[in-house]
Amino acid sequence: MKIRYKALALGAATTLAVGLAGCTSGGAQAPEEGDAAAIGEEQSVGAMEEWGVGDSFKATEPVAFELTYRDHPNYPFKDDWSIVKHHADDLNVTFDYQSIPLADFGTKRTQLIQTGDAGDIIPSTYLADVQNVTAGLLPISDYFDYLPNFMDKVEKWGLEGELDSRRDANGDLHVLPGLLENAKPDYTIAIRADWWEEAGLEDPKTWDEFAEQLAVIKEAHPELKYPYTERWNTTNNNQPLAAVLQLASGNFGTEAGWGFGDGVTWNGEEYEFSGTQEGFRELLTYFHGLVEDGLLDPDGLTQDDDAAKAKFTTGQAAAISSNSQVITEYRNGLAEAGDTEAEVRNIVVPGGPAGDIMDPTTGGHFESGVAFSKDVAEKPYFKALLQYVDWIYFSDEGLEFAKWGVEGETFEVVDGKRQLLDGIDWNGINPNAGEDPKLLNADFGYYNGVWSLAHGSTADLVQSTLAPEVVEFQTAMNEQKEVADPGPGIPLTEAQRTQTAVTQSNLATAVHTATAQFIKGDRSMDDWDAYVAELQGLGMDEYVATMNEAAGVAE
Repeated sequence: MKIRYKALALGAATTLAVGLAGCTSGGAQAPEEGDAAAIGEEQSVGAMEEWGVGDSFKATEPVAFELTYRDHPNYPFKDDWSIVKHHADDLNVTFDYQSIPLADFGTKRTQLIQTGDAGDIIPSTYLADVQNVTAGLLPISDYFDYLPNFMDKVEKWGLEGELDSRRDANGDLHVLPGLLENAKPDYTIAIRADWWEEAGLEDPKTWDEFAEQLAVIKEAHPELKYPYTERWNTTNNNQPLAAVLQLASGNFGTEAGWGFGDGVTWNGEEYEFSGTQEGFRELLTYFHGLVEDGLLDPDGLTQDDDAAKAKFTTGQAAAISSNSQVITEYRNGLAEAGDTEAEVRNIVVPGGPAGDIMDPTTGGHFESGVAFSKDVAEKPYFKALLQYVDWIYFSDEGLEFAKWGVEGETFEVVDGKRQLLDGIDWNGINPNAGEDPKLLNADFGYYNGVWSLAHGSTADLVQSTLAPEVVEFQTAMNEQKEVADPGPGIPLTEAQRTQTAVTQSNLATAVHTATAQFIKGDRSMDDWDAYVAELQGLGMDEYVATMNEAAGVAE
């Protein structure tokens, strides 16, 4: 993978995301070595006397940590899960759960942090999720000396620059990111490969070629009202086309969808507001053209995921956004609908006017992370909590446990490779799972984003549950794509953060609303200047000026 990072005194900056969410830039020079805070005996209950890279964690006496738990509907919490039992039996750790349904997690988490009521540990969190409420969070960078596994991977994988670029104006970090040894681009477009092959088409190399191919598919299959439908509209503040706009945005020289984040994009000299860039306009014009030409289902901008999947798996669409997990759902759905001859393939993301570019979020080495309530440093078990966090999220042993479970109970090692035991499955990876298998996440609690931030972190663990086609996809993306220059960090002061918080939210809402209107044709692209003026009326120019000032590039 070619990375177009600009050389900066403070290191390269990258934006966090995920998935399922966007993020902000940020950064300041790291504090001098030796500035780490000390933890006294009164906060060392349960802590191991010696703690270093590769050590196995077990609290010296039972400890109960408060956990702000994101309850996912695909694997709703069960108190008899294996992962819960082994925490108690093997690690001497139990939790006081503050359980929040996934749909409400973002809003509720912010409220709890603001009121000081969040749990000790707040996982499944990106920096962008909490950048405006850091006053209620622990500056975890003060305690890096107590996180040897985390720091070891940062050093081994050369992530110091990315990490330091996350610091605020005081040099503090408030979120420990999940770490990736290699970037793992995942989102793309799934196509009906059998229909593509019947039409004599190869995978599209550009977005324009993708549009041309959709037209060919529509002509070859007149039963299709629209050859392309979409999903992921109802996550992260109801952004329309959140996934596909993010994965396409780098190719148009902008940031959009889940990657919209703080709303500014580096142009090589300064930050511009993403939602008014020429590349953003070209991106919306392209997708509007798909709707106008009858190629993209206009309901695809608002429908929920179940409706979108139903259209694809019943043969009403030939293309839809996808990733390494949901492609299995598509295949299973088609088979259940009786279309046993259907073939589905994830394509390498096409290039665009700006080239073959991944946005900084997609090409980065950080994942959803973990934050901590501000008062956790006063808890009697604080040192033990840091050791546990360092083990479960960043040690090789902890990472394997959180993802695969316990050898002999959920998996075995055959010829040097982990494989799930008979009768256990996850995402269709186990051919010996049987017709009604137990699921690694739903029935055992493993492979759960609460305890597994980056799906394994190391290249070995990340790829250990991926099908060969997924490994090939990620390899092709990393080899063929450049990563857009994310620009310098934006270390906002507390005053600047307070000043920009409401403006940022209002601007993002206006952009997401207008995005849907422009693409669906409810608002003419000829109305672009009026749209820009509306954003200016919401404080766009002042917002961008503040961001450039914080980044040190203001005139």
